[in-house]
Amino acid sequence: MKKNNQIATFGGGCFWCIEAVVQRLKGIESIVSGYTGGETKDPNYKAICTGTTGHAEVVQVEFNPNEITYEELITIFMTSHDPTTLNRQGADRGTQYRSIILYHNEEQKSIAEKVINQLKDTFSNPIVTQLEALDIFYPAEKYHQDYYNRNSYAGYCRIVINPKIAKLKKQYMDKLKPEYISA
Repeated sequence: MKKNNQIATFGGGCFWCIEAVVQRLKGIESIVSGYTGGETKDPNYKAICTGTTGHAEVVQVEFNPNEITYEELITIFMTSHDPTTLNRQGADRGTQYRSIILYHNEEQKSIAEKVINQLKDTFSNPIVTQLEALDIFYPAEKYHQDYYNRNSYAGYCRIVINPKIAKLKKQYMDKLKPEYISA
């Protein structure tokens, strides 16, 4: 990790969606899809998909706080998925798809609580995003990393992720890395 950078961890449905949105933001140094919040040690995708391990699909993000703050990052995350659906995002259902923010310190916890409170009136239903201290993060298998950029032609990417990226461009164009503005 680069000096002065920070780490954020969160999930809101399939990690491919969150990864595709977040990696387009200025200040994002790296992003790793993975699993956290469960009971099974060293889980794999097959086990996660059963919904019995307790893990959530998440991304762990290294970011430069001089280019994007944790508050901005959490705000974009919260508005790029539906934080009001319990254990579900679109057709993806199960506890592995829950909306969750895993804070790394008390400052992150406080900022996340602030953002959730600020956004609660912008949704017609209550926000159900979980807020927990990060315990253990397990990177997902290699084929899950950078998934959208490698598979943008796939049906799931075109139907589910493309609208999320379009929404990101509409709402946060000023936060995008230059190479993603017209892409």
